[in-house]
Amino acid sequence: METIAKTNHMKRNTIKRAGRSHFVNMGPIRLRQPFPTQHIEMIDPFVLLHHYGPYEISETNNPFDLGPHPHRGFEPVTFLVQGEQLHRDSLGNESVVKAGDVQWTTAGRGIVHAERPTQDLVKKGGIIEGIQLWLNLPSQKKMIEANYQHVKYEDFNVITSKDGKVETRIIAGVLEGQYGKIATQTSVNAFMIDAQEGGETFIQYDSKQQGLLYLLKGKALINAIEVLELDKNQLMEFYQDGDGITIKAETDSKLLFLSGEPLKETVATYGPYVMNSQTELLEAMRDYQMGKMGFLPAN
Repeated sequence: METIAKTNHMKRNTIKRAGRSHFVNMGPIRLRQPFPTQHIEMIDPFVLLHHYGPYEISETNNPFDLGPHPHRGFEPVTFLVQGEQLHRDSLGNESVVKAGDVQWTTAGRGIVHAERPTQDLVKKGGIIEGIQLWLNLPSQKKMIEANYQHVKYEDFNVITSKDGKVETRIIAGVLEGQYGKIATQTSVNAFMIDAQEGGETFIQYDSKQQGLLYLLKGKALINAIEVLELDKNQLMEFYQDGDGITIKAETDSKLLFLSGEPLKETVATYGPYVMNSQTELLEAMRDYQMGKMGFLPAN
């Protein structure tokens, strides 16, 4: 009742649009890509969202072994939902990312990294699932030093709803006075929400930020008017005209909430680079070929 009473004194952000999360092929990998699509180019400052898995991994089926590759001009973020991944990069980091963990890479002027399921997971067999998010950097920060952050599942601050049925992990940003463990370069929130059937919560965020909600599993009623459901509407985007959104789980559900202040800058992308112009993209390709983004031996 307290959650409902709270929302009565706050204005809900109007739903801008809801969309499907279609499958696309990325080489040998088949994954969901809610954006960019023909209808949603990006949701500023978020450039791309991929939802991979859940997939069975084994010694005879492992398409997720991604060898060394570069990035520049943005922040690639991985929210690992199931499984284990090994991360290595040209800064010298090597870490095992486990279910519930988040790795937040600031590519900046350039980084080379590699990701793959751990050898243990491949040998024993198991499930891998996660979200890959590309968060844009403003023009004045595109060439900052690269950085890597890895925060474990158990270390995140958690907000529990009044009914005790919804847990919201604060990855980055702030919610109800609790802060995320990730240091961000821009004004952004990232929350992972686990809701039991019937659980209800209110997600409050700054109206300067553009918000979106992505459903990983289950079924949830948003703002008491529209449903998110697997293989139907899985992505929801909101106008910047309120104080937040309400979520009520119709079945046990997992959702990712993201919000960020729009950069309102020209975006130029090519492969693993997100810059502001074609000239900068050409410079990125040249710098990678010249080794200016560092090196990472194949392993």
